[in-house]
Amino acid sequence: MFIIMVRPKKYRFVSAFPKILYFKPHGMLSELEEIEMYVEELEAIKLKDLDGLKQEECAKKMKISRPTFHRIYRRARKKIAEALINGKALKIERAAMVNKRVFECLICYYRWDQRGGSCPKCGSKKIRSNFMVR
Repeated sequence: MFIIMVRPKKYRFVSAFPKILYFKPHGMLSELEEIEMYVEELEAIKLKDLDGLKQEECAKKMKISRPTFHRIYRRARKKIAEALINGKALKIERAAMVNKRVFECLICYYRWDQRGGSCPKCGSKKIRSNFMVR
């Protein structure tokens, strides 16, 4: 008898949740086949293709390894291509993900979940907010 231990999925950091959660081909009134894209996949596309960052920088911003970023990015590109080529709707899915707003100090890298004007650890006012998704 074998017991398989699966590593728990790490949190990924995304800068913001999208305002638009559904895209479909113009003029299609009937029911379309949908492709689900997760917020972390959309964030990977934003960082790499829109912001023009290198994979290493993207992975660092999302607080994941470069190979993990590459897998997420590759999966997102495939979904977008399938939606465009085969005329499918693209649904951005965030309901299934656990999310939490966190704040991070840009000086000491301390993280906390309460809004405040400065870092509770070092007092720096150089902070940013992210969302953690799983």
